[in-house]
Amino acid sequence: MMKTFQSFLAVLLLSLPILANAAISAHEFDNPEQEELFRELTRELRCPKCQNNNISDSNAGLAQDLREKTYQMVKSGSDKQEVLDYMVARYGNFVRYDPPLTPAVLTLWIAPVLIILIGGFTVWRLARRRKDAKPALDLAEQERLEQLIKQTEQEK
Repeated sequence: MMKTFQSFLAVLLLSLPILANAAISAHEFDNPEQEELFRELTRELRCPKCQNNNISDSNAGLAQDLREKTYQMVKSGSDKQEVLDYMVARYGNFVRYDPPLTPAVLTLWIAPVLIILIGGFTVWRLARRRKDAKPALDLAEQERLEQLIKQTEQEK
C-alpha cells in the first residue's frame, strides 16, 4: 500500500512542471463579434505540426503562435478572409481544414481513380486478347496435331 502511494506521489511531483507549462491563454476582445471571429478562425485553421488538430485544440508551440497571430489580426480589425489569406500565404492551403478546390486537389482525387480504371481496362483487354487468340500452326504442325488427336481417340 505504501509503495503504491509513493509511486502516485512520484508521478504527481514529476508532472508538476508539465502542468505549470500548460497555462491557458486568455484573450481580451473589444466586442463579442471579435471573440466569435477568433473562435471560428481557430476552429477552421489546422495545426501544421499536428496535422489532425485545429489550432484551438493543439498544444504545439506552432499552434500557440498561430493562435496569437490570429488574435493580433482580429484585434487589429482584420476580417476573416484577411486572416485566412495571411495564413494560406504563409503555410499553404494545408493550414485550412476546408481547402479550396484547385487543379492540384482535383489531380489528387481523380488520378488514383483514373489509374485504377486504366489498369482494369488494360487487364481486361489483355485477358480477352489471350482468350480469343488461337495459336498459329503451320501445315505440318496441324497435320501432326490431327494425327495425335486420332491416336488418342483410338486408344480410348
